[in-house]
Amino acid sequence: MSSVVLIGFAVVEIALLVLLAGVVYQLFQQQGRMLVQLETIEQMIPEIADSAGHHEGRRRGVPVAMSIPPFKLPDLDGAMVTQDDLEGRRVLLVNWSTTCGFCDAIIDDLAKLQDRFAKRDVDVVLVSRGDPEENRRFVEERGLRCRILLQPEENGGIAAFAGIGTPAAYLIDEHGRVAKPMALGADEVPSLAREAAGRQLKLSTERPVSESRIQREGLPAGTPAPIFSLPSVSGGKISLEQFQGSPTLLVFSDPECGPCDVLADDLAQWHRARADDDGLALLMISRGEVEANRRKVEERGITFPVAIQPRWKVSKEYGIFATPVGFLLDEHGVIARDVARGPEEIMALARDSSDDGKEVTTR
Repeated sequence: MSSVVLIGFAVVEIALLVLLAGVVYQLFQQQGRMLVQLETIEQMIPEIADSAGHHEGRRRGVPVAMSIPPFKLPDLDGAMVTQDDLEGRRVLLVNWSTTCGFCDAIIDDLAKLQDRFAKRDVDVVLVSRGDPEENRRFVEERGLRCRILLQPEENGGIAAFAGIGTPAAYLIDEHGRVAKPMALGADEVPSLAREAAGRQLKLSTERPVSESRIQREGLPAGTPAPIFSLPSVSGGKISLEQFQGSPTLLVFSDPECGPCDVLADDLAQWHRARADDDGLALLMISRGEVEANRRKVEERGITFPVAIQPRWKVSKEYGIFATPVGFLLDEHGVIARDVARGPEEIMALARDSSDDGKEVTTR
C-alpha cells in the first residue's frame, strides 16, 4: 500500500475522531442544560400543599434571584403575553381562580393596595383559567384593576406555578427575577402584597394575634350563626331569621362539586321520606346562577329550600370554603355541632339530629 493511501486513511481517521469529539461535547453540554432544568423544576415542586388554600411545612417554588421560566399566555383580550413583556416594572404574579374561595377572600385586600402599587411601579398580574368574561367580572365587581392571563384548562401555563394551589404569588423584580420567596395561601399572599406596596396598611384579612389566620376550618359549636338574606331558586328571598325557633341543618354546596351532587340526591330522598316530620329544617346554600341551580333542583327532585350566595360571601362568614359542608343550628340560631364535611358526615348529622325525641343542644 502506497504512502499516499496511508496518509489518506490517517486523515480520514483524524477527521472522524474530531467529529466524534464534537458530538460527545454537545452531548455533555446538553446533559448539563438538562440537569440544570431538572434541578429548577425540582425546586419548584411544593413539598406539601393541600387544596384548601393553606399549607403545612414549606414549599420551595422558584428560588430568589432566579428568573421565572419562560411562558406565553393570552390576556383577556386575546393578546399574547410573555415573561419578557413584564420586564421593566415590578410584578406581583398571582396564581388565581374564580372558583377559589380563598382568592375571593383576599381580592379586597389587593384592591385596597392598588394605589400604592401604582406609586411603587408594581403591576398585579393574575394567572387564571376559565371564561374570559367571568374573570373580567370577578375583578371589576371588586374594583381591582389588573391584567389577567389565561392558562389552558389541561396542560401548559406558567411552570412557576406547576403543582401549586391557589392563591400563590411571586414578587418579580424589574429584570424578571424572583425578589421574594413564593407566598402560598390566603395568609401569605396579602402579606407579600403589602410588602410590595411598601406600606403597613391594615388589611381585612388581618386579625389580632389570637386569631391571626383566616378562619378556614368552620365556625365552632357555640358560635351564633351569621345571619344572611339570599335569593331563592324558587323566587323571592330566604333569610336565616325565617328558620328561628326550630333546629336547622344548613348545607353549603357548589354546582361544580361532584360530592355535592351525591349529597343532593341523598338529601332529596331523605327529605321526601320525612315530609311529615317538621322537627328539623333543611336549607341549602349554593353558588352560581339562579337558573342553572333551578334546573338542578328540578332534575334531582329537591323539595327543600335552596338559596344562592354570590360567590363565597356567606361561606366566608361561616369560616369555610370547602363543599359540601353542613352546620347544625339549634332553635336559637347557635351552631350546635362542629362542621360536618362530605356527604357521609352530613347525612349522619341529618339522621342523628332528626331522630324522634332527640334534642339538639350546643356542645
